Amino acid sequence: MSDPAASGIFQNVVKLHPFPPASRYFQIETTKWETPDGKTIVYIRRRFLPPADRFELILEHSVVQGDRLDNLTAHYLGDPEQFWRVCDANNAMQPDELTETIGSKIKITLPEGIQGAPNA
Repeated sequence: MSDPAASGIFQNVVKLHPFPPASRYFQIETTKWETPDGKTIVYIRRRFLPPADRFELILEHSVVQGDRLDNLTAHYLGDPEQFWRVCDANNAMQPDELTETIGSKIKITLPEGIQGAPNA
C-alpha cells in the first residue's frame, strides 16, 4: 500500500486478528506465557466445539463412494476451506470420520448461531 494511513490501519487489523475472518480461529483469543528463562510465547486459547443446538439444519448429505469433505463444502457452502463448519455441526474432531462410512449422513447447516427464516 502506498497510503501510510491505510497501511497503518491494515497493520493494526492484522495484529488484532492473526487469522482470516473465515478461519475457525478468527474469534479465539491469544494469550502469552512467560518461560522460566524470560521468553514470551504467544499462543491461541483452546477452541471448543459449539453445542449442536447452535446450528440450523439445511439438509443431510448421504455419503457416497469418493466423497471428500472439501468437495462437499465447496458444493454446499461455496468454499472448500469451510469444512470445519461441517465438522462443528456434526461434532466431528477428525474430518475424515465424516466421509469414511458409505451411507452415513452429514448435516449441512447454516453457520453457528444463524437461524433460518421461520416457515421457510
